[in-house]
Amino acid sequence: MENVLEVKDLVVRFDTDDGIVRAINGISFSIGKERTLGLVGETGAGKTTTALSILNLVPDPPGVISNGSIILDGKEILEMSEKELEHMRGNDVAMIFQDPMTALNPVMTVGDQIAESVMLHEKISKEDAMTRAKEMLEMVGISGSRATDYPHQLSGGMKQRVVIAIALACHPSLLIADEPTTALDVTIQAQVLALIKELIDKNQMSMLMITHDLGVVAEVCDDVAVMYAGRIVEIGTADEVFNHTLHPYTEGLFDSLPNLRQRGEDLVPIKGLMPDPMHLPEGCSFNPRCPYATEECQKKLPELKLVNGTHYVACGRYAEPQFRIRRNPDGK
Repeated sequence: MENVLEVKDLVVRFDTDDGIVRAINGISFSIGKERTLGLVGETGAGKTTTALSILNLVPDPPGVISNGSIILDGKEILEMSEKELEHMRGNDVAMIFQDPMTALNPVMTVGDQIAESVMLHEKISKEDAMTRAKEMLEMVGISGSRATDYPHQLSGGMKQRVVIAIALACHPSLLIADEPTTALDVTIQAQVLALIKELIDKNQMSMLMITHDLGVVAEVCDDVAVMYAGRIVEIGTADEVFNHTLHPYTEGLFDSLPNLRQRGEDLVPIKGLMPDPMHLPEGCSFNPRCPYATEECQKKLPELKLVNGTHYVACGRYAEPQFRIRRNPDGK
């Protein structure tokens, strides 16, 4: 299968006055053409830093991409000049940011903001760009007559739709959605997710969906990568990860969700907190919170290994034949 994006051995750190923050610690993944990958994990796992790395927008200083390769449509992003990066951002890959309130310029009309993106990447008049802006607004379910409105005149859900319109205005091959529904209420979340899914299919794009919401992943994603402390600990298709869970951390994420089949039962939270990226534990980063950890887990960092199909897991205990996963499709 042809890949739109390939990330290999990516390492990102932040050199601060207090020490080195090890944000991304050697992750590799790919996104196939017209596929959606869900990047899942707790706050602080490194998801947004991964997205910024793909756009080569990690703030430097203090951020440093110290190792790795990011190939988009056959081109190495980390070797691009500033002019090439400017052309690539928005044209080949675009991003829907987490908070529409801060993603939009409050002193520009929403139509001007969409048109500005079009004019930056295409040789087109301002009048034609504004016509495109109105078409994009219509595409995301907003009347073209609202192009003269300012962001403060729109609701939260409409602002997020405008951000989506800006991202899709130049028909990128890859869309990065960084928790696009976090700032919205539940009913609007469902509408925005349905809209994103519809537009992805209509425009034949690939997408990286960054979220901590497993329900969003189940609704939108073809493949899933579970991230913990700057590393991918499990990756596979949505069916493989959801119905044949392998890593204890992924199991903990599922166990901490309400289950309609087990009404009245207490949730089982993951004990402890995400480790400080300045002081990651020796061995497996999850071992202080893992109910299955052994002495070996405290010494050796597990590699991401193929279990079956396209399903990979980074857990030292899977070398043990008697140790196999505990969940089944019924969630038990």
